[in-house]
This record gives sequence, C-alpha cells and structure tokens, in this order.
Amino acid sequence: MTGTVLVARPDSAGDVLLAGPAIRAVAAGAREVVLLAGPLGRAAAELLPGVDRVIEWEAPWIAADPPPMTGEHAARLVRAVRAAAPDLALIFTSFHQSPLPLALLLRLAGTPRIAAISGDYPGSLLDLRHTVDEDVDVPEAERMLALARAAGFELPAGDDGALAVRRPLPEVEHLTGPPGYVVVHPGASVPARAWPAAECARAVTALAAAGHRVVVTGGRGERGLTEVVTGVDALDLGGRTSFAELASVLAAASAVVVPNTGPAHLAAAVGTPVVSLFAPVVPAGRWAPYRVPVVLLGDQAAPCRGSRARLCPVPGHPCLSSVTPDQVVEAVRDLVAVKERV
Repeated sequence: MTGTVLVARPDSAGDVLLAGPAIRAVAAGAREVVLLAGPLGRAAAELLPGVDRVIEWEAPWIAADPPPMTGEHAARLVRAVRAAAPDLALIFTSFHQSPLPLALLLRLAGTPRIAAISGDYPGSLLDLRHTVDEDVDVPEAERMLALARAAGFELPAGDDGALAVRRPLPEVEHLTGPPGYVVVHPGASVPARAWPAAECARAVTALAAAGHRVVVTGGRGERGLTEVVTGVDALDLGGRTSFAELASVLAAASAVVVPNTGPAHLAAAVGTPVVSLFAPVVPAGRWAPYRVPVVLLGDQAAPCRGSRARLCPVPGHPCLSSVTPDQVVEAVRDLVAVKERV
C-alpha cells in the first residue's frame, strides 16, 4: 500500500472525468489520493470516487487563457505540494501534452517519485517514463489507466473501469420534473466543437414534435445560448445548476444530445446514452463518450479533422452543420429504446 499519491490532471472537467478509472485504481492501492486540478476541472474533481483532497492550480501551458508563468505562481504550487507531501505523483496528460513542465515543479516541491507518459526524454524529471504508440487512437480513459497500471495500480475487483461520480447526487426533480426527458446541451468549451445554435434550436423543436419532453442545460455564461435554443418547446435550465446538480439532471434523462465537451463525459459518468455531435478536430476514438451507448453524428472526415482547432478553420462549419434535426430525433429514438431495455 502506497502512502499519499498525487494525481495530476490540470485540464477541463471532461478530462478530469476521463481520469476517473485511473484514479480509482490508484485509490485502491494508496492510503490517500490528492488530485491536482485546474479551476475548470475542480468541480469534476470533487465528484470523483477515490479522491480525498483537491489542490487547485492553473497550468499556464494548458489553459486556453493562461495566467502569467511567474515565480510566485510556481511557488504557490510548490508550497501546496510540499504540504501534501506525496510519496508518488502520476501526471496524466493527453497525447499532445508534455508532462515535463509539471514534473519539474513537482521535483522542486520535493516529490520523490514521479510517473508519466512522455515521448520526450525526461532526464531526471521522471522515475517512470511510460511510453505508448501515439499513432493509435486509444480512449483517453484507457490511456490514463495504462499509466496507473505501469505504476503498479490496478482497478479493484468488481470495478468495470467505466466513468463514475460519487453518489448520491443532489435532488433535482423540482427543476426538471420526473425522469424520462431528453437533455440538449448546446454549449461547448471549445467553439469549434459546438453545433450551430440555430440547428440546435430546430432539433429541440423536432424532438418536442416527436413527443419528447426536452430540457436544455448550460453554464452561467451560456444563458443567452440556452434561451435561444429552448424557444417555446423546452425547459431552460441554463445557469441554474451546479456541476453536481447537472450530473443529477443528466442521470435522470433518457438520452443526452451534446457536443464533445465536459457534459458529454458527465453523461457517460452517470450512465446515460449520448447523441454525440462530434467535430473531428480531435479524434473520436480518443474522446467520444466512454462505455455508454453512443450515436456519433458529424462528418468525421471533414477538412478540420485532427487540426485541434479551437475556432472552426472551415467556412460554414460543415462537420456539424451537415447534421439535421431528423438525424438527432432518430438517434434519440434509438438510444431511448436502449435505455428502456436496460
């Protein structure tokens, strides 16, 4: 049994949720798990089974709107890690990220053993350098679990390796009405991954016409978007839920319609089928909703494929604007039937 293990995933909420299976493996073999998360991932970090404490720190080499990399900003992390005194640190990354900047800071904080996946020579920054074939699109959750296993941690017996959140979740029926609705979540943290709002609004109308009760969700900064998408055919919960409450809303849904963004992985973590409006700027093989029934919509061979663009590089956003409301209605019908059989 290892003492305190620091696991790091200083990204957004979806990335943190995808680290869940690996973190549960670590928790099965550690006395304490401290999760280092960024401000966008903290709420998800606090929902993960196996996490004992959360350290929040924003990594300037990861954040889309990064803070300055100053000595004081680095010192805040060094102080927090020294106080946690981990015996081991695992740095979880995506294939396009380097663990070495964080490894350097953890070394300065006195962390005695550090493990990460790294394609770059780490020198003395890593004690365990795990390598993988980055030409193969392995699901993010499995990529991180592979690092945990290389460090000697395995999922406990009976854990199927799916995404998960802590239970019980907050009661939300006063917001949504009884279970059995369809959630449409139109926003995305990366603009290039969002379905055009007008198309999303037409899909809400089509879902309502097909007999579905529709709930539209979104964050506090997306209230204008959810109002447009909701129209007169749905219930607008934009800005009205915490992250844990959103998890509960998704858990009671029959299906969720969502782009490649955090709530897609939150839906997977509560076991709800997903209609994934997936822009191929990143590979679906890595970031599609994990281990739940999924219908993937969007042109996966579009010119933006693999670009990792934050803003759509192709006029008209054809990878997702080509998706029709009728396709969404059909996908929801198929997934609702799947959930009803379970």
